[in-house]
Amino acid sequence: MKIINIQSPEKKSFAGPLFTEKDVTIQTLLPESTEYDVNVVNFGKGVRNKFHTHECEQVLIITAGKGYVATETEKKVVNVGDVVLFEAGEKHWHGATEDSAFSHIYISRRGITCTIVE
Repeated sequence: MKIINIQSPEKKSFAGPLFTEKDVTIQTLLPESTEYDVNVVNFGKGVRNKFHTHECEQVLIITAGKGYVATETEKKVVNVGDVVLFEAGEKHWHGATEDSAFSHIYISRRGITCTIVE
C-alpha cells in the first residue's frame, strides 16, 4: 500500500511545446506505479495546453482554481471537485482561466504518448 499527500511531491517545471506559456509545474504522485501516470499539473493564470490527443482515456480531477476544458466543439469552465473524462483520441485542451491559477490531477495509462494537434 502507498499513501501520499498531494502537497508532498516537489513542483518541477513542466514547460514545453505542449503549453502556451512557461508557468506550468508538475508533481509526480505515484512514480512507482507500473500501470498509471498520476500527476498534479499546476497552471499559472491564463496558461493552457494546446490541442492534443492521447492513445487512451485521460481523467482530470480539478484540485485548485478555475479552468477550462475544451474539445473541437465545446469549451466549459471547471472548478474544484469536477472530474473530466477525455476519450482516447479525442482532440482537446485544458488550462487556467485568465483570472485564476488552476491545478488538476491527471490519470492515464503509463507510457501513452501525447500528440500535439495544431
